[in-house]
Amino acid sequence: MSVRRLSKTQPASFAFTPENLEKAKWWMAKFPPGRQQSAVIAVLWIVQKQEGWVPEPALKVVADLLGMAVIRVFEVVTFYTMFQLEPVGKTAHFQVCGTTPCALRGAGDLMSLLKSEIGPKDHASADGAFSWEEVECMGACANAPMAAINDYYYEDLTPDSLKAILDEFRKGGHPKPGSAIGRHGAVAEGGPLTLTDPALYDGSRARPLDKLPNVPEPASEPA
Repeated sequence: MSVRRLSKTQPASFAFTPENLEKAKWWMAKFPPGRQQSAVIAVLWIVQKQEGWVPEPALKVVADLLGMAVIRVFEVVTFYTMFQLEPVGKTAHFQVCGTTPCALRGAGDLMSLLKSEIGPKDHASADGAFSWEEVECMGACANAPMAAINDYYYEDLTPDSLKAILDEFRKGGHPKPGSAIGRHGAVAEGGPLTLTDPALYDGSRARPLDKLPNVPEPASEPA
């Protein structure tokens, strides 16, 4: 894994909004007394949803809230790539999978498009609206190549379909997530190739049961 560092440019301070502080405390209350540190990922996620990224001053605030050393919060935020360590695009942040299945299916072309349209990876565009990065596998290999954009997956991408998504964001729209070719889940292109007969799974071929197997007989009532 590459070394992840905090941004060189940081705000002077951080504070939760009252609403987000309540959310953080709600997560903390899910754990037994003395185990509030277990909420660190959830609380850091609240920081990121509030700020768009996780600034360094937030690490001490989270550490104080959870009663843990700042270095422990630092270890978590730098380990998990879901946390952004410098400002990302305010409109959309593109995370393009570059692992083998996506690479074989054209992820490099997607990254080339984003580099030409947005600029270098790991930095926000000049207007601050967009940014992109290369990430490791996000578990959508059957629908490669794919990218996570903000909170959603966009799959079966080509440079043209990704450009259309980017253009829709630029117009203030909200592109529909999912497969760019209309694939349902991870079904084969063109439709399912197995279990095409509903009778194989809808229960219509099953014999009716007079009783459920292995269910104990009810206890007899006392006389």
